[in-house]
Order: sequence, then C-alpha cells, then structure tokens
Amino acid sequence: MQRIILLTLGWLAIVLGTLGIVLPLLPTTPFMLLAAWCFARSSPRFHHWLLWSSPFGRYIRHWQRHRAMPPGAKGRAILLIICTFSFSIWLVHLLWLRIGLGLMLCALVLFMLRIPVVEEQTDDTPSRR
Repeated sequence: MQRIILLTLGWLAIVLGTLGIVLPLLPTTPFMLLAAWCFARSSPRFHHWLLWSSPFGRYIRHWQRHRAMPPGAKGRAILLIICTFSFSIWLVHLLWLRIGLGLMLCALVLFMLRIPVVEEQTDDTPSRR
C-alpha cells in the first residue's frame, strides 16, 4: 500500500512540476525533488528514469550530490522567474494582486540567490583496467 501511495505521489509531483514550468506560482524544482524522493523509496525503475532520462535528471543528480545548483542554472532560473512573474504582473489589473506578486517575486529571487553554486567535480581516481 505504501508503495502505491509513493508512486502516486511521485507521478503527481512530476505532473505539478511540469506544469510549474509554465505557471509562475507553481514551482518546478521542489516537485521534482519530491518525485525523486518518492521514486527512490517505491520504484527503482522510475527513479532511474527521473535521474537519467528526464530533462530534470542532471539538476536532480547535482542537487543530491552537492546540495547546490550547477553553474549557469541559477542565472537561467532567476531570469525565467523574473520574466514569468513580470508577465503575470502585467496581465493582472488588481493593485493588491500586483503587489502580492511583486512581493513573491522578491522573496523567490532572494531565496534563489542564497542557493550555492557548485561545479561538477570530476573523479580524479585512476581508472582500473
């Protein structure tokens, strides 16, 4: 029963994370990390797919190894956040909603700026033949 719940939650997180790519208030990263956590505990096959075949795999693997973002990803993420929130603020006509979106934008950008950036380290150990 627990496996079915984790699989369902993992796939729901995948769907919500994918929607988060185009919806400004729905974050992608936390949902993909949740999916990785759920799949790691319920399905090695889906966990492997998420880490190695999905478009998010490189970033999830990097986060799991270093608890940081790869170089270049932070700048692209912040730029995308600013663009989508700016578009949303431009579409909305209610002042209180514009202010709320602006405050969320500031908080999210500040949060993103606090996440460290770490280069992917290469394995310096000699290979065995």
